Amino acid sequence: MEHKQEFERVVEKKVEHTVKKVVKVIAMIILAILAFLLANYLLMRLWNWLMPEIFGLGTITYWQALGIFVLAKLLFGFGGGGGKSKGKSHHKKRIHQNKKCTPWRRDFDEWKHYDQFWKEEGEHAFKNFVDNIKNENHDKEQ
Repeated sequence: MEHKQEFERVVEKKVEHTVKKVVKVIAMIILAILAFLLANYLLMRLWNWLMPEIFGLGTITYWQALGIFVLAKLLFGFGGGGGKSKGKSHHKKRIHQNKKCTPWRRDFDEWKHYDQFWKEEGEHAFKNFVDNIKNENHDKEQ
């Protein structure tokens, strides 16, 4: 008898858990539909507020706004670029990129001394270089 009651409790918990999951899924679907409809309504209101005044276009209906919304999503994508890419995890990709840029990164670190070099030697060296070029051009002309 005790085994039967325990079995009933286990089944009851599983059914309760499943019902909670189903209710959550249905609620999420309803919220997603409401968010989509609200976004479409906001698109229509923004269009009717801005476009006629700025560009001289006519106002649109709710269904025309829906068409514009769907067309924009088809043309510009659905914003799903945040997922993992082609089997490589983000961590592995970052390590691979770090190995690829190491020589450049070392070279870039040396540029922090550029201002000091220019103050000490660069300006004088540049003037000498320009004078040499002028002298070479002057010699060629003669």
